[in-house]
Amino acid sequence: MAKILVLTGDAAESLEVMYPYQRLREEGYEVHIAAPSRKKLQFVVHDFVAGFDTYTEKPGYTWDADLAFADVDPADYVALVIPGGRAPEYIRNDPDCQRIVRHFFDADKPVAQLCHAALVLTAAGLLTGRQTAAYPALEPDVRAAGAQFVNGAAVVDGVMVSARAWPDHPEWMREFLQLLRAKYPTT
Repeated sequence: MAKILVLTGDAAESLEVMYPYQRLREEGYEVHIAAPSRKKLQFVVHDFVAGFDTYTEKPGYTWDADLAFADVDPADYVALVIPGGRAPEYIRNDPDCQRIVRHFFDADKPVAQLCHAALVLTAAGLLTGRQTAAYPALEPDVRAAGAQFVNGAAVVDGVMVSARAWPDHPEWMREFLQLLRAKYPTT
């Protein structure tokens, strides 16, 4: 069975981890979650409250990481998913996280990333010359990384599919699954 890797950590957006995790398993792929260390992760829920200028954060689900970044052999996986939330702002600094992400781009394997995940790709030097969606507040960061910011629900650039945040899940996952099925069918 083809395996897909999810890179995340504490404070990842619950929906952005669990939706692709469950959808890809439903599709017939084996999915592993990797984090800075192998432990129970605490996800969060980001939502909007009237009168607030930005999203609020509440505790979300907890979930066990299957393995630590240092233990990941990215050659074992056919695709990568990087959820958003606050996790990308600190996992991007992990050298093993960067090693893993670079492997998928170097090997031309499908990568799905959304929301704040663009921070991980920026730190790994992988956005230059690309088009990507991201959480709209990251537009200056995306441009500073040498990429074109696209305010869209499912932006495809080669084998990378990006989106703004969890409301874009249907379009984002539809495009990612098309790439994935073409390269690595489950049957």
